[in-house]
Amino acid sequence: MNVIIKDELLNSLLVFARMKHPQEGIILLRGNMGDSEISIKEFLLPPFATSGRGFASFPLHRLPIDFSIVGTAHSHPSGSLRPSTTDLNHFYGRVMVIVAYPYTLRQVAVYNSKGEELSLIIES
Repeated sequence: MNVIIKDELLNSLLVFARMKHPQEGIILLRGNMGDSEISIKEFLLPPFATSGRGFASFPLHRLPIDFSIVGTAHSHPSGSLRPSTTDLNHFYGRVMVIVAYPYTLRQVAVYNSKGEELSLIIES
């Protein structure tokens, strides 16, 4: 599975993570799903999201019904690009993007619900 994101959108995600540091930040990803690829088109702030040092979450029951949400993205101020057990247990959608400190293009990874890394394609 390939995950496609525009460089401008990815850079906005990195800025969001820098602004939230040293707390984690979390957002919803909206896009299109195909058989072999997911295209991320925009992101949304989840309603009633909370975050702190080492956690970021939102109440699932407060989300509107929106079938264009393909997953979530969150930051890891610790610098780790690997999803934690908690990340996988609270997986929402088809993909999870993790951006890790120091929040550069080299510190971005995408995972499926099993914790397997997916291919990230950055388009200009």
